[in-house]
Amino acid sequence: MKTIKYLIISLSLVITLHSCDVAQQVMTDYENSNSSNSALTESEVVKGLKRALSIGAETAVKDLGVTNAFYGNNAYKILLPKEAQAITQHKDNPMLKAVGIDKLITDAEKSMNKAAEKAVIKAKPIFVNAITSMSIQDAFGILNGGDTAATNYLRKKTYQQLYSQFKPEVGNTLNQPIYQGISTQKSWNELTGAYNQVAQFVPGWNAVNTDLEDYVTQKALSALFEEVKKEEAKIRKDPAARIDAILKRVFG
Repeated sequence: MKTIKYLIISLSLVITLHSCDVAQQVMTDYENSNSSNSALTESEVVKGLKRALSIGAETAVKDLGVTNAFYGNNAYKILLPKEAQAITQHKDNPMLKAVGIDKLITDAEKSMNKAAEKAVIKAKPIFVNAITSMSIQDAFGILNGGDTAATNYLRKKTYQQLYSQFKPEVGNTLNQPIYQGISTQKSWNELTGAYNQVAQFVPGWNAVNTDLEDYVTQKALSALFEEVKKEEAKIRKDPAARIDAILKRVFG
């Protein structure tokens, strides 16, 4: 009888303790659920969006401001402007080969890509200023916008300023010997000059005249915002990219 009595008491204690554990777990789950599902405050939204934009902008600038970020990447490699496509189309022409057209093309493209790499570094302080000045309305617009709302915000707020900062930097680089002692502008002038000299004697070949500074600047900006867009997509869609609590809270 005593054995049965002790067994009953033991079972009762086990059931009671288990019930307490279950009750505690239920309460914890409820509190966590209630916390995660509670309405976002304005300060949380602003903080979360600023954090997301900071990560995207910093990563984009870091990834594109290094050697071969453009020339070694087929997605961003800056080729000759479309106005100069005739040069590459006719590069096998004996007259163009005689003036060393292949090397001139290579020199020009490598130099243009180097110019873009150097210009991208200028973006960081401009991005930081746009992010820190974000309003509550801006933040909620991004939160409730489409998949590229954050990137669109940065583009709208910074494009003209970035362009005005990038172009002089590109221009400076174009005129500096940065690849085998040859500047981008010199390569371009030699390339187009050699082509235009031949083109005047060939029916149907038009002279090439392109604002190289503008062309490289716009290519650099296009790549920069494409990288920002990729980072935004990661944070919106990939939980692993939400590296801290505020990102999990806002985008979770």
